Amino acid sequence: MHIDFLLSVFEDCKKDEAIVWRGGAYSYKWLIDSTKQWIEQLHENKIKKGSIVAVHGDFSPNSIALILALIHNNNIVVPLTQSVAANKDRFLEIAEVQYSISIDDYDNASYESIDKIVTKELLIKLQHKKMPGLVLFSSGSTGEPKAAVHDFVAILNKYKIRKQKKRMLTFLLFDHIGGVNTLFYILSNGGSIVTVQDRSPDEVLGAVEKYKVQILPTSPSFLNMILLSEAYKRYDLSSLERITYGTETMPESTLRAINRVFPQVMLQQTYGLSEVGILSSQSKSSDSLWVKIGGEGFKTRVVDGMLQIKAESAMLGYLNAPSPFTDDGWFITGDEVEIDGDYYLIKGRRSEIINVGGQKVYPAEVESVILQMDGVLDAVITGENNPILGKIVTARVHLADEEETVKDFTRRM
Repeated sequence: MHIDFLLSVFEDCKKDEAIVWRGGAYSYKWLIDSTKQWIEQLHENKIKKGSIVAVHGDFSPNSIALILALIHNNNIVVPLTQSVAANKDRFLEIAEVQYSISIDDYDNASYESIDKIVTKELLIKLQHKKMPGLVLFSSGSTGEPKAAVHDFVAILNKYKIRKQKKRMLTFLLFDHIGGVNTLFYILSNGGSIVTVQDRSPDEVLGAVEKYKVQILPTSPSFLNMILLSEAYKRYDLSSLERITYGTETMPESTLRAINRVFPQVMLQQTYGLSEVGILSSQSKSSDSLWVKIGGEGFKTRVVDGMLQIKAESAMLGYLNAPSPFTDDGWFITGDEVEIDGDYYLIKGRRSEIINVGGQKVYPAEVESVILQMDGVLDAVITGENNPILGKIVTARVHLADEEETVKDFTRRM
């Protein structure tokens, strides 16, 4: 029922490639058949409707079909990847997972039943409503990762209007809201998912060349890796139409450099959060950090210099933290912004701003300046306690040639 609109798209595109995985192509007909088989396997393995199921793996044909079957089965899905292996047991406990399905590197599945009684109100509410759910964990860089609970139907609603059919690479994993967005954007438009096993510059750009990828979703850090490795010189990237970037603040110097390397490619800043989903976005231009965000189902406002969002796809709440919503239903993002008409300039998290003697210093702006210096490969800016100014700015810099670059820095100071 909940995936009927997707199955309708699949029927229209039966002969087309849905997934490219490990050099093999899987059609939409295969995806239809595999999803139906998974629905049967869930029943055979006695995975009850509405139960909480962890899916361990990366994007693969079977993991994608499994997630579709779990949505159909009204299960609450907890996607987990190898990157969170150290926290796996804690995540399973927080999400009160009752079944665990692992998809290995060869796309084979294994099952585990966990004797767990669901006690958390948000999970019980979804089960009583007989609605599929999604639990996403934050990165946990500033404490215990927060578990955001979503109504999966609310997430899927934004994909019911068909848009452009494209070949797109899955850069972000499916335990990240950006990875979820990539997956359902492609499937809802009958496009092709191109997967990679190693997210290195050469592996990713090699896949772009081989499979004629049109859209590459990525991050500023990865784009900087592409620049440093010069991998873009080793591949034919003429199929690329758009590079989207998000998940962190983009240094202006990196954006300008990428724009010079890919002058024919549209560079589009994206914005989204695990708590509200991915907003529609439109950059003012490929070399501009000003972006218009929102779209159907989203509203934005700025209160005291901080961006707030109201979304139809907003999470129901956290499993292990207080509600971050205002009394009137707006999510406080924590991002400082400037406004120019309909466009925002996202300055960075207020919690990361360094207050030096009462003056705000934005780490991304300092990083951008340092990255323009010859011989600097990467820079990380942090604040350090100071008895006079409260905080001072410190920089950890990765140099190509440490001795020569330090001399050059000294001459410019």
